[in-house]
Amino acid sequence: MKAEIVNGWPQGNSIRILLSETTTAQVNSIRRALIADVPKLAITRVDFAQGINQDNATGDVYESVNTLPDEVIAHRLAMIPIPTHPEEGIVFPEDCVNCKDMVEKDKGCPSCQILFSLKIQGHPKDSDEELKYVYASDLTVISDPMFGLKEEHQRIPLTLLSKGQYLQFYAFATLGRGRDHAKWSPVAAVAFRPQMKAILNKPGKKANVLFNLGLKTTDGKAIDAKLFGKDKLITNIDHIIDLEKAIHQVGAGTGRDGDFDDAITFEKVENSFVFTFETDGSLTPEQAFNGAMKELKGRFENLSGEIERAIA
Repeated sequence: MKAEIVNGWPQGNSIRILLSETTTAQVNSIRRALIADVPKLAITRVDFAQGINQDNATGDVYESVNTLPDEVIAHRLAMIPIPTHPEEGIVFPEDCVNCKDMVEKDKGCPSCQILFSLKIQGHPKDSDEELKYVYASDLTVISDPMFGLKEEHQRIPLTLLSKGQYLQFYAFATLGRGRDHAKWSPVAAVAFRPQMKAILNKPGKKANVLFNLGLKTTDGKAIDAKLFGKDKLITNIDHIIDLEKAIHQVGAGTGRDGDFDDAITFEKVENSFVFTFETDGSLTPEQAFNGAMKELKGRFENLSGEIERAIA
């Protein structure tokens, strides 16, 4: 198998990768590994403060009761993407040498756990404002600042507080895998399709039915005969996807399909696939893909070892 990032990608958290000299089964194994096996950090435990607090400066009294149940807030926290830095050596709690002999409630150290805190009060009871919104940006990372939330995730809403209410907790993030809970899955919209090439079969009047519509590719090039070049062929992956969308303008039901008469057709490239996905921001697309390949490599190495022992 060969893997090559398509020119112009990644774009933000999304990526397109050309996988060649491979099979559908192999590509699907990468898809499954990305979803279920790549480790990432997620908040897995939240310790909420309960009771009544008094503001020493103003004397105002605040209660820990708030609009949403603690369980709902904990779930929202669990789904916030926590920056995961594989190179930093954070380990799974069950593999941590510092915590392996501890009881469950005492487990957690800088090697296997990232700690966050939040403390915020609603408006005083004599305030004219009723509600205060609580966002992910109100979280404070107590562990290394590199694990602080990215700017794109700062405005994720957590809850809102009425007058005289407060919210305070410690949150603990650990490594996990998507097969155990969706909060540990670092990717979304994972898909693959055969690589295609477009062939200009009937240049001139028939092809002009499409070309005269003035459509453009995502990089701003006109969809016309020049796009096909001297060979009357398009292999650029992004242009192929743009052209497939454009073809709908002259397809069945448009009234143009008879005049167009399949002037442009598509053919599959043997044993080649376009693989696309996006991450939630906890990992870069490259980190997620490399993590999936590492997981698959480890799995087959383990299988090879078991086979060797079985036939020894």
